[in-house]
Amino acid sequence: MAKINDSTDYYLEIGLFNKEEKKSYSKAILYTEKAIDYAKEHNLNDKLADCYLQLATIFFELEKNDSAIDYYIRAISIYSKSEPKSNIALSYYGLGKCYLKKNNIAYAENYFEKSTVVYEKLNFLEAIELINLQKAIIKKEKGRYEEAVIILKGVIDNISDDALLSTKTEAYIQVGEIELILKDYPQAIDFLNLAKQSNEASNNDYKLTKRIYKLLSTTYEKNNNISSSNFYLKKYVSLTDSIGKFNNSNLTENTVDKIQFDKQLKTIEQLDKERKSQQKTLRFSKLISILSIALISILSLLSLSLYKNNKIRTSTNKLLKDKNKELTLEKEKAERASKARADFLSTVSHELRTPLNAINGITYLLLQEKPKVSQLNYLKSLEFSGNYLLNFINDILEINRLESDKVFIEKINFNLTELSENISASFKEFINENNINFHLNIDNSITYNLKGDPTKLSQILINLLNNAIKFSKDGDVWYTIKKKSETENNVTLYFEISDNGIGIPKEKQDAIFDSFSQGSVEINRTYGGTGLGLSIVKKILEIMGSQIHLKSESGKGSTFSFELEFEKGIRDNIVIEVNQKVEFLNQKNILLVEDNKINQMITKKMLEKRGITCKIIDNGEDAIEDVKTNSYDLILMDVHLPGINGTEATSEIRKFNNKIPIVALTAISLNENREMLLSYGMNDVITKPFEPEHFYTIVTKYLTSN
Repeated sequence: MAKINDSTDYYLEIGLFNKEEKKSYSKAILYTEKAIDYAKEHNLNDKLADCYLQLATIFFELEKNDSAIDYYIRAISIYSKSEPKSNIALSYYGLGKCYLKKNNIAYAENYFEKSTVVYEKLNFLEAIELINLQKAIIKKEKGRYEEAVIILKGVIDNISDDALLSTKTEAYIQVGEIELILKDYPQAIDFLNLAKQSNEASNNDYKLTKRIYKLLSTTYEKNNNISSSNFYLKKYVSLTDSIGKFNNSNLTENTVDKIQFDKQLKTIEQLDKERKSQQKTLRFSKLISILSIALISILSLLSLSLYKNNKIRTSTNKLLKDKNKELTLEKEKAERASKARADFLSTVSHELRTPLNAINGITYLLLQEKPKVSQLNYLKSLEFSGNYLLNFINDILEINRLESDKVFIEKINFNLTELSENISASFKEFINENNINFHLNIDNSITYNLKGDPTKLSQILINLLNNAIKFSKDGDVWYTIKKKSETENNVTLYFEISDNGIGIPKEKQDAIFDSFSQGSVEINRTYGGTGLGLSIVKKILEIMGSQIHLKSESGKGSTFSFELEFEKGIRDNIVIEVNQKVEFLNQKNILLVEDNKINQMITKKMLEKRGITCKIIDNGEDAIEDVKTNSYDLILMDVHLPGINGTEATSEIRKFNNKIPIVALTAISLNENREMLLSYGMNDVITKPFEPEHFYTIVTKYLTSN
């Protein structure tokens, strides 16, 4: 244990050395925080309190009073749990000084009193004089000068320890300042000279020396002793200059002080000259009086003008406040409406996805049962309608998500050519259906990977290509990427999707990017679609710091273009491993946790078609108990369950089983993102209604990974 304490003390000592000797506060904070981490890791509460106290002291010296208060309070909260010792008194004393700096006298007095009680209990009488000094300063700030002087003289009389001579010096200075305020200049000079003698006996603290010289100069000036005032002012300037030679960090501050006191010296000399030439200026007294009367008249007129302006400004400010209040109310109303819309869409989409999962799932199963030719057309129509409705719901949710504050731009490594070819390949069937000549042109000089958000780029390109192919039957579609500019680390690319299809009339081009806009009712009836694709494209590009450009002429086609800047990525070699364990699926056992009976039936049927054994449990509590006693190769966990939900059930399972893969089944909403689900211990997410091939891919991945 001694070794641990020594390690904490080691960091504290390094921090103190950097503060006191090197004046490197950043390193002092760094090593003190290391001491805090070490003390926390080894449960060393006493040492932790010492660390907090040292960090608070550092922040106080940096004039970060709020941070200092925070750490003083942390230290006190630990010290107060054990027998009182000097460090808790020092913490109270530090808090008092912080609040005194913040001009919160009541709090400062309270903490100084608490510090006094502890020091008295520990019989540290010399330390009490430090607090008495602060109490006297407070009374001085309140204008209770007699009480302050009594306390300060007590401090002077009670200090005999040479280590506290600086405190005694400060007490002399404070008495001198009070006598200066009370205009008892001879008495002030006496106490300031005592302060000078005390400071000389304690190694001449240069900061105190500067204050004493400055105060002596001011006091002698007030006492009309100009020569003595000049003497101490010159000593102050000389000391400032000599300090500046050794401490560059204080150069600016000392230079400013020197300039100010040079001016003061000149002012004093000027006043002396004015006194000597006073009789010469008497003849100008009448002229000065006349000018004074004129100035008073001008000031009176200005005051009247300012009064009227102030009255007008007050009235205008009141009007502005009323209008701001109205605008604030309207803003809050709009925010509530926006939130209500988001919540409504999230809820409705979730409620629609559950029955839609049943429709798409049952349709898929029926199509796998080799239906009659007369039934096949009906099932294909049902499959198309289900997929259309799913795409419609996804588009609405995407628009809502883009309008919220929950969209983040990723920066990951990807290959642009590979991405573009994959997107083009995904449209192969659609291209053939519409008899399209498709042209993919990518700048050959783009030979490196990019760093950016390939998902959002794919959304943009898929929406634009889908429209180009849909509205250009029997025509041509061009997908072009060119390098616009390039630096060592970045590249700006120009993307263009053009076609020779039906085009967009001029009067419709401004509105075509609005949600649910398709140009006309006839176009909607002929070509279908939701009218959300271009709105999604525009919003994503705005988030990525770009904008969409449109050139189109009715009957001649359309060209959509945009520019994006990417960081240059690193080249990576991806090896695709083909898993050879698929034939062993009939040996696998899956637990399905799902409360919806239809979803239970569909999911179980789909698993059994691949020869997988499936057990069904309809709530999270029973699932947790079952996993404790039974072994499974995979758990499919619905997120929304009666009782504890799927995320809570997963967290409980992870407490005793970290190996079994758990895949979430969810009708995902805006607030239910993939990262949130994975944070509970889930390995992957399948969104309802799930596309069968994607479902099988995920399930097979985890069943054949071992």
